[in-house]
Amino acid sequence: MKLGAFSISLNVKDLEISKQFYENLGFKVLAGGIFQNYFIMKNDNALVGLFQGMFEGNILTFNPGWDENANNIDEFDDVRKIQRQLTNKGIELMSKADEETSGPASFMVTDPDGNILLVDQHR
Repeated sequence: MKLGAFSISLNVKDLEISKQFYENLGFKVLAGGIFQNYFIMKNDNALVGLFQGMFEGNILTFNPGWDENANNIDEFDDVRKIQRQLTNKGIELMSKADEETSGPASFMVTDPDGNILLVDQHR
């Protein structure tokens, strides 16, 4: 299964303070903005998404079709294919991608410890 780029999406209390903290750790802004209520921060291949007021808790995020620089990769498993593989293994999904579509889509699943994983395809 090719899940693509990995990041952690953090629910933050104050976006600017969190941005400054991660900049002090050597991260730089890759995407987002203060008026969009999120920043994607990058340090080498490490990605941390900072999100204010968009969801509760923290989420492990995978982006099929992208590398860690949000560049398209040639070979990847479509989100619907990954979804089918998981459901065929008996894994229950929190949300599902529409199997009748193509292109951007996502699904969510919870691991055995209650951690939420988002598989989010942008192309």
